[in-house]
Amino acid sequence: MDNRKIIQVEDKVPAKLLVPLSIQHMFAMFGASVLVPFIFGINPAIVLFMNGIGTLLFILITKGKAPAYLGSSFAFLAPAGVVISQWGYQYAQGGFVAVGAIGCILALIIYKFGTDWINVVLPPAAMGPVVALIGLELAATAAQTGLIVPTDAVPQVQTGNVIVFCVTLGVAVFGNVLFRGFLSVIPILIAIISGYVAALATGVITSANIMEALAQPIFQLPHFQLPVFKPEAIAIIMPVILVIASEHIGHQIVTSKIIGRDLLKDPGLHRSLFADNFSTMLSGFIGSVPTTTYGENIGVMAMTKVYSVRVIGGAAVLSIICSFIGPLAALIQTIPGPVIGGISFLLYGMIGTSGIRILVDHGVDYSKNRNLTLTSVIFVVGLSGVSLSIGDVQFKGMVLSALVGMALSLIFYIFDRLKLSNDLPHDKG
Repeated sequence: MDNRKIIQVEDKVPAKLLVPLSIQHMFAMFGASVLVPFIFGINPAIVLFMNGIGTLLFILITKGKAPAYLGSSFAFLAPAGVVISQWGYQYAQGGFVAVGAIGCILALIIYKFGTDWINVVLPPAAMGPVVALIGLELAATAAQTGLIVPTDAVPQVQTGNVIVFCVTLGVAVFGNVLFRGFLSVIPILIAIISGYVAALATGVITSANIMEALAQPIFQLPHFQLPVFKPEAIAIIMPVILVIASEHIGHQIVTSKIIGRDLLKDPGLHRSLFADNFSTMLSGFIGSVPTTTYGENIGVMAMTKVYSVRVIGGAAVLSIICSFIGPLAALIQTIPGPVIGGISFLLYGMIGTSGIRILVDHGVDYSKNRNLTLTSVIFVVGLSGVSLSIGDVQFKGMVLSALVGMALSLIFYIFDRLKLSNDLPHDKG
C-alpha cells in the first residue's frame, strides 16, 4: 500500500518542502512550455514570465481550489504558424486575444446554464477514454523529445541519449516505489537531477554548455510587444476555441479524479475556464503565447500526491524570477531532451491511467451496447491518426475523439428520450 501522506489543495507546506516541490513542478512543465516560443521564433523569457503570471491568476480566480499550472498551448501551433508566415507574430497575438475573449464569454455562459450538460454529452463511458487519450496520444511525443526514436531532425538514435533517458526514467519509476519520507514527494526532481548528471557524464551536455549559460547577463527584461488585430488573422485562429475548451474540460476532470474533488462544481468550470482564457488573452496583449493547464503537472500531482496550490504558486513565482535572471533561465534551458522525455514518459502514462480510473470508479457497464460502442469508437478515433480539417485548423487525437464522443453521446441521449435504444431497462427480461 502507498503510505505517502497526501498533501491536499489547501494544505500549508513547510518551507523546506515548498522550494524543492515548486522546482519540481517548474521543471516538469519547462521542456514543453519553452518549445512553443522556439517554434514561433520568440524569446522564451516572455513565456516563462506569462506562465507564472497566468498560473497565479488562475489560482486567484479559482479561489485557490483548483491546482493547475498554466504552460504554453500547442493547440495554436498550426493556425498561428499560418498567420505568422503571412503577416507576422503580432497579428497572431491579436488572434490569441480574440480566442481568449471568446473563451471568457463561454465561461460566463457556463456560469449561467451550469455543467449538467457535460454528463449528457460526455458520460463516463466517453469521458474515461477521452481523458486517457490526453496522456496516451502524447506517448510518441515523449519518446521523440527523449531522442530515443528516429525523427526527421535526429535520424539516428545516439547511445548517450538512450542512457540519459533510461537513467531519468529509471530513477522516476523506482523512486516512486522505493523512496520514503521527504524523498518520496520529490521523485521527479531527483530523477531530473540524476538525468542531468548522466547527461554530463555521457557528454550529452558539456561543461561548456553550462559556462555559456552562466555567462549570460544577470538581469534581462523579457521582450514585451502589443498585438495587431486583423480580421483575417483572427478568423484563421478562432476555431481553436473548440480545441482548448475540450482540452480544458478533460484536464479539469482528470485533476478532479486525482485529488478526489469535483472541480467542475467547486470552484466551478466557469471559473477555471475563465481563468485559463483570461490568461491566454493577457498573453496575447503582452507578446507571449497562449496558455493552458498542463498535463505534465497533472502527472506530477498524480505521482507525488502533492496537490497544494501553494506549491504550484511557488513554481509560478520561480518561473517569473527565471524570466528576469539571464543565467538561471539559460541554465534551465540546458536540460537535455532525454531528461525531459524520460520524465514525460512516466507522467503521460499516469494521465492515461487516470482515464481508466474514471471507467472503474463509475462502474461503467460494458454489457450495455452504448457504453461499449462509445469507448471503442473514441479510442479508435483518438489513436488511429485520422484528422478533420476546418480551414487551417486540424482536429485529431484527443480533441477529435472528444468531438466524436460528444456527438455520439448526444445522439444516444436522443435515442433514449425517444425510447429507441435497445438496452433501456424496459428491454431487459
